[in-house]
Amino acid sequence: MFLRLFKYLWPERYLPEPEQDDPFDEDPPPRGAGRVGVLLVNLGTPDTPGRKDIRKYLGEFLSDPRVIEIPRYLWKPILHGLVLTMRPKKLEPRYAGVWLQEGSPLMVYSRRQADGVRAALRAAGVDAVVELGMRYGNPSIPDAIARLRAQGCERILTVPLYPQYAASTTATAVDAVTRHAGRLRDQPELRFIKRFHEEPAYLDALAGHIERYWQEHGKPQKLVMSFHGLPRYSIELGDPYYRDCMETARLLCQRLSLPRAQIEVTFQSRFGSARWLEPYTEPTLKALAASGTTEVDVVCPGFVADCLETLEEISLECRDAFMAAGGKRFRYISALNDDPAWIAGLAGLVERHLQGWPTQSTDLKEKAHAP
Repeated sequence: MFLRLFKYLWPERYLPEPEQDDPFDEDPPPRGAGRVGVLLVNLGTPDTPGRKDIRKYLGEFLSDPRVIEIPRYLWKPILHGLVLTMRPKKLEPRYAGVWLQEGSPLMVYSRRQADGVRAALRAAGVDAVVELGMRYGNPSIPDAIARLRAQGCERILTVPLYPQYAASTTATAVDAVTRHAGRLRDQPELRFIKRFHEEPAYLDALAGHIERYWQEHGKPQKLVMSFHGLPRYSIELGDPYYRDCMETARLLCQRLSLPRAQIEVTFQSRFGSARWLEPYTEPTLKALAASGTTEVDVVCPGFVADCLETLEEISLECRDAFMAAGGKRFRYISALNDDPAWIAGLAGLVERHLQGWPTQSTDLKEKAHAP
């Protein structure tokens, strides 16, 4: 009685659960195992290339303490007084330049990956519900989890779509999932994939993607592998991201049968004045051109879906810098996007991490093998 009286005086701490027929049934019917859900998570994107939506997206993204580790009392005035005032105006034409008819490239390709994984699991007889959630923007992680639970998912595997682990990408996705779970009374069972930078399925798909491009267009003098950058102090404090990137580069080099001297590993998307992981991508490209390298291909192994950082920063800005410094041919090799080999590999990775959960559906198997 006390709780019923006072629950109207303060906001409910936990989200409402679905209504039950009779929660006090002394002889309840058998409880089923429930379905299994797969939550694919990518970084996120503005809803439109308009300035207002860019500002909203950046506000959420740059407010994450895992992304910007400056104390909030110092960073908040800078963010709202300077960054969110000036940066959306600069980014508006850049987003508009890469926007697809279906929407943001990151959203378009992430949805295709989710659709592909869903179809591949179904064809394998795996009964799993697949949803896409974005760490920042829409569809949000809480909304994606709500959709999974509405479809009866008692177990959820979260798959951050970042091959290399970093606290500012993978860990913040885990934070968002567990934070939402903390608002539930009846929590689902949770699993997470931490990284897949050494997974044969990922590396084979990436190597095959590059080799098919070379078969059609020929090999360059240099292959530049450009990873997203991080502040150097993050690595000094224990973030394993740099090591993951180097391991990916080494294994990809082996699969492509290239001598190490033909590959440059660089880091892009520096933000702010602090020292970030080096060498930086654009200065490296300028130096290559100045030293006589006239043909380069650039691939971004840390991005499984094309986005502003690949289609604009690399394909346009870095291309212009390389050509202006004396380069003759610059080519950006696209991200894996909806490459069939990558979709199959991602589905296999998901299926392996679902082991032990009730995912086998005789009905689905029969449909998959039906003529």
